[in-house]
Amino acid sequence: MPKKIQADNTAAEEKKLGRKKYEKELKRLQAELCKLQDWVKHAGLRIVVVFEGRDAAGKGGTIRALTERVSPRVFRVVALPAPSDREKSQMYIQRYMQHFPAAGEIVIFDRSWYNRAGVEYVMGFCSKEQHRRFLEITPLFEKQMIDGGIILIKYWLEVGQEEQARRFAARIKDPLRQWKLSPMDVESWRRWYDYSRARDMMLEATDSKIAPWYVIRSDSKKQARLNCIAHFLSLVKYKKVPRAKVHLPERSQKGKYNDQKPLEDRNFVPEKY
Repeated sequence: MPKKIQADNTAAEEKKLGRKKYEKELKRLQAELCKLQDWVKHAGLRIVVVFEGRDAAGKGGTIRALTERVSPRVFRVVALPAPSDREKSQMYIQRYMQHFPAAGEIVIFDRSWYNRAGVEYVMGFCSKEQHRRFLEITPLFEKQMIDGGIILIKYWLEVGQEEQARRFAARIKDPLRQWKLSPMDVESWRRWYDYSRARDMMLEATDSKIAPWYVIRSDSKKQARLNCIAHFLSLVKYKKVPRAKVHLPERSQKGKYNDQKPLEDRNFVPEKY
């Protein structure tokens, strides 16, 4: 790994976008996501959002910013592990299709069927013929998704070499983030240009008019998150759904008793804080 790389790029990000301004804008956008959520349920929309990008590009943080203020029953995040032996014997796309949304749902794929165009191809987990076939079939498959009523949105997060190096260095030093750095991540670090070529082939073959790729510059995590959410909101036409005002009624006193006394002999968690 290159020398003299700072493990924390927070200061550089703060110069681009102050924390207060970021948090204020994020809160505003997340309020709009709540409105969109209501509309998705009301209109019965089905939305699939795909997040792809290099390791340490900021996919996880962007997805958290997108979903932390909304219902997990509407916004479902799917992050599949490596396929099992049984799944390897199935049609490639099969294990992803079972997670597709029903009416009133938004499914977010933290990596997706595009694994075949990226890590599987670069690391040799699929044959060149399987890779070629995937790039050939995917636009047709995605057209079927869209013709079937699914709104498909695809994001590629593009991080630069130096910024990725800083983030990897941070993961090595920070025990709270070391779990993010797997042997596969280290190998992907070494094969930067192999991944670049794989990305280029993927975009060339699957960036279609009906299912375009949207590239997000992610050297600044905060800006990437705000740009992504704002763009996502612009792609889905939604209206504010009227909500009935909620008034809390008076609690019934019928059957009143000391309901804390039965808990006295139960096992309470020690109050250390």
